[in-house]
Amino acid sequence: MDNQGGITVQRALELPGLRSGLPEVVACADRLGRTVRWVHAGEVPNIASLLKGGELLLTTGLGLGTRPAEQRAFVRRLADRGIAALVVELGPRFTRLPATLVETARTAGLPLVQLHREVPFVTVTEEIHTEIVNHHYALLQRAEEVHRRCTEALLGGGGIPQVLRILADFTANPVFLETPDGQLLYAAGPVAGEAAADPLQVWEGLRGQRAAEPPANAVVVDVPGGGHGTGSVRARVVLVGVSAPLLPVHRMAAERTAGVLAVVLMQARQEEELAARGRGDFLTDLAEGRISAEDAPAQARVLGFRPGAGPLLPLVMRLSSELVPSGNWSVLARAVQEELSSVGVPVLLGVRPVEGRVPLLVSLRAESERAAVADRVAAALRAGVERAGLDRAGSPPVVVVGVSGSWAAASAGLRHAAETATAAHGLPARPWYDARRLDIDLLLWRLREHPDLAAFVDRAIGALRTHDATSRPPLLPTLETYLAHAGRKAETARELHLNRQTLYNRLARISELLGTDLDDPETVLSLSLALRARRHASPA
Repeated sequence: MDNQGGITVQRALELPGLRSGLPEVVACADRLGRTVRWVHAGEVPNIASLLKGGELLLTTGLGLGTRPAEQRAFVRRLADRGIAALVVELGPRFTRLPATLVETARTAGLPLVQLHREVPFVTVTEEIHTEIVNHHYALLQRAEEVHRRCTEALLGGGGIPQVLRILADFTANPVFLETPDGQLLYAAGPVAGEAAADPLQVWEGLRGQRAAEPPANAVVVDVPGGGHGTGSVRARVVLVGVSAPLLPVHRMAAERTAGVLAVVLMQARQEEELAARGRGDFLTDLAEGRISAEDAPAQARVLGFRPGAGPLLPLVMRLSSELVPSGNWSVLARAVQEELSSVGVPVLLGVRPVEGRVPLLVSLRAESERAAVADRVAAALRAGVERAGLDRAGSPPVVVVGVSGSWAAASAGLRHAAETATAAHGLPARPWYDARRLDIDLLLWRLREHPDLAAFVDRAIGALRTHDATSRPPLLPTLETYLAHAGRKAETARELHLNRQTLYNRLARISELLGTDLDDPETVLSLSLALRARRHASPA
């Protein structure tokens, strides 16, 4: 596409200022459609270094040099700089342009014009600049007309397809809205014209060309997302010139359309988040007893949840506080909801940004499918977190599955799962945790602020913690593995990759430091509790 806001060399030559100089095109008359972005006048030999490209250069030729080599170099430098055209006024310096100059311009593809009459360069400059400004303003007006029509369509109840269709009709080309990673969201083609290309066929062809960069005959405009990093681009408008040439005004119109779409998508994002928060509030109110089991089914139906006759399964996913920046909950809710659509059972999902939780209720056909459905739902939750781009910071999300049952059981199950999800942070990673198996961890978490818990941990394993802080090898991992295998030494040695004698020596050293018998059941219980409690206990 040409530079925005310019006029052609041909149009500049038709204006009164240059026309009064009797212009004669002596090289590259076929390139007068080039865009003139600005006008510059000068007489210095190194004037190319002062230009940026797209200028119409006016000169009397004083800086061209007297030798053919100097003249060739002068023209080549201007051509390399990408100026629109060189206009030389004949007079004392040249009565006709040298053949060397003309031939070099022709070879370099630079339009060369000679003026047979003297003209005031300042008048020519003002005139062309005024024309450029007027042309740019006319383009802006046309682009603003597209913006106005898009706004009216939205106010009239239209949506994204109507907005894209307005842009497609204006450009006579197909228009696409895609995700930042190149997935198609919407496509629209111009309504008028039987020869208009099918936008979906164009898109399929376009996908094969976009391995690295968009094709040269396309305009790509970002739709801002109002955030930073991954959130800075919400989508992209892609305009492809297959039915008609793309003009500067088309890019302007695409940019204004992107601004309209940013508002639409932001509103949709806010509505999605409000809806997800509303479902999260309902599930939290149910868990806290503010909604009775009798009233819950009717309110759930209003939210779109229509479970079957089987039991309800409560789940809670908890994210670390730094995992979900403000404003990304709608992205997370949408991604998780789309992943859950493949689970095949009714699901009610909400978000609770303050607590960093995603509560759910899942409708089971029978209690026997609890584990299988929990596997699928947990996988969908984690896939949604990954799709939302929220799996790169903090600790991984924790998914806890509660006890299934009636609406009354779901109330207690959601509350239990929510508390357990908080207590489960720091446990060995699993696809999901069964809330029924974490009651001890939940109890210890509830006692986390009590000084007696810290004192208990210190009495039980304080000597090992002191040892591990100053000596190697550390002994706490050996004790944890030994207790996890219920005192089976062969399995403990295999997991720790130790020979039996080394393990025996370490266990003897642990017994010595703690002054306990590792075969005593009461001692084993006390040490197991202390190892689990140390994740929660505040320092004594």
